[in-house]
Amino acid sequence: MKIALVVADFNFDVTSLMAERARRHAEFLGAEVVRMVHVPGVFDMPLAVKKLLKRKDVDGVVMIGAVIKGDTGHDELIAGATAGAAVDLALEFDKPVGLGVTGPGMDRMQALDRIDNAKYAVESVVRMIRGLKELD
Repeated sequence: MKIALVVADFNFDVTSLMAERARRHAEFLGAEVVRMVHVPGVFDMPLAVKKLLKRKDVDGVVMIGAVIKGDTGHDELIAGATAGAAVDLALEFDKPVGLGVTGPGMDRMQALDRIDNAKYAVESVVRMIRGLKELD
C-alpha cells in the first residue's frame, strides 16, 4: 500500500510535527509513504493532490495542514474550500484523500494540541484503501 503526503508549509511549526506523526503512523500501519510534497499553504493543496492521484504508484493521499484563525473569517473559507476539493478529487480518481487539516477557528496552541489529526487521516486513508480493495 503506497500513500503520499501533501504538507502545507504555512504554520510550519505545527505542520512539520503533523507530517512526522503521519509518516511514522503510516510505517506502523504497513503503508509506504512514496512521496511527501510540500506546498505553500492549505489552499494550494488540491493541485498537488490531483497530480499525485494520477500516479499509478499512489493508492491514496493525505493532506496535512493547520488553518489558524486570524482577525477575519478567512480561515473558514480556506478550510471549507480545501475540504470540498478533497471530496471532489477522491470521487474523481476513485482513491481516498485524507483530510489531516486542522481548523478553522483555532489558535496556535489548539493547533499544536491537534497534531494527531494527521495520524488519524493516515489511518483513514489506509482503512479506505483496504476497504475499497474488498469491493473490487
